[in-house]
Amino acid sequence: MRTLRDGRVRFTSTPLDGVTMVELDERVDDRGFFARSYCLEEFAAAGITHVVVQENVSFNHRAGTCRGIHYQTPPHAEAKLVRCTAGAVFDVAVDLRPESPTFGAWFGAELTASNRRALYVPPRCGHAYLTLVDGTEVTYQVSAAYTPGSEGGLPPTDPTLSIEWPFAPMVLSDKDRAWAPFDEQVERLRTTMEE
Repeated sequence: MRTLRDGRVRFTSTPLDGVTMVELDERVDDRGFFARSYCLEEFAAAGITHVVVQENVSFNHRAGTCRGIHYQTPPHAEAKLVRCTAGAVFDVAVDLRPESPTFGAWFGAELTASNRRALYVPPRCGHAYLTLVDGTEVTYQVSAAYTPGSEGGLPPTDPTLSIEWPFAPMVLSDKDRAWAPFDEQVERLRTTMEE
């Protein structure tokens, strides 16, 4: 993995092309710390050029709550910059880009209020997270507005994807339970997720 350091934001690549860990470079003094969490120029220098058009907040009462795996298809595919602002999550990106050598692979990382890390999930990738503690809040900046007709999803416990959750998801929406598994969607994904 390579780490780019531009200003006060640190970018670390992951095994999935474009999926990037984003960390703060804290300037600490007696008051606490100051850090830049987003800078258009620094993100662009790291290859992240999507403009934020919407920001979402999700609060979760219980540990074991899983949201996702969600995605939007082109032309409404969205990039996400995901940060945990209270509590802790295991955050996951799934590569759904048909031309990618890691198509169908996933990457996960622990994001917590105390480690202040964020995960950048590029367009045409699925996203999910599992809350690790009660009272967890997640914010995510997105590059496209929510478009109901282009939404899609995969079940978080899909055996084909074999995501190694820290423990089994316990609280899921009916919608997230009902998504067809990856092996039943793969041909449609190869068509609808093309650029």
